[in-house]
Amino acid sequence: MTQDLELQVRNDDDREGLNWARIAGITCAIAVHAAALLLLLAPMTPPAQQQEEEQVTMVNIIKPPPPRPTPTPPPPDQPPIENLDPSPIDPPAPPPAPPAPPQVASDIGSSVDPSSRRLNPPKYPPTEARQGVGGTVVLVISIDAQGNVLDVQVEKSSRNRNLDRAAMDAARKWRFNPEVRNGQPVASRVRVPVDFVPPN
Repeated sequence: MTQDLELQVRNDDDREGLNWARIAGITCAIAVHAAALLLLLAPMTPPAQQQEEEQVTMVNIIKPPPPRPTPTPPPPDQPPIENLDPSPIDPPAPPPAPPAPPQVASDIGSSVDPSSRRLNPPKYPPTEARQGVGGTVVLVISIDAQGNVLDVQVEKSSRNRNLDRAAMDAARKWRFNPEVRNGQPVASRVRVPVDFVPPN
């Protein structure tokens, strides 16, 4: 019984007595929180704007170079001065020669020199001669102004390679009378038929 009374007395003392240290600590904590809340809710004042330094652009004006003087064209060439009066040192000019009378030039076509053709006749191939094969080969022969053979071509074949070759070989040994134009020999081309008649 006595223990219960002591407990009740202690509880009553706790109720009646205030703990000032606890109250002061709670009050300080509330004040700190309230101040922090007020700081959060207070409108933020923008920081003072620093005056921006004005950017100054320096412009250097460059004077254009002085215009170049246009070159003056050279003065036109003056025509040479002709002295119409002959000086005593200059010999008198001879009178112009009369024009030569036009020559009547006879144009002559080129041809085979007959003696050259007789001395170098085409050799009849022996196989064709035995078989009795014949034909005509038409050659086109290019010659220079002296009558020398430059090139030999078959224009129309005899349809036998050996006959064509024999005609070309003979033509390369021939001499030609060159074509004459206006009295001058010129290079030209000659068409020459070569006949191969089989022997009987």
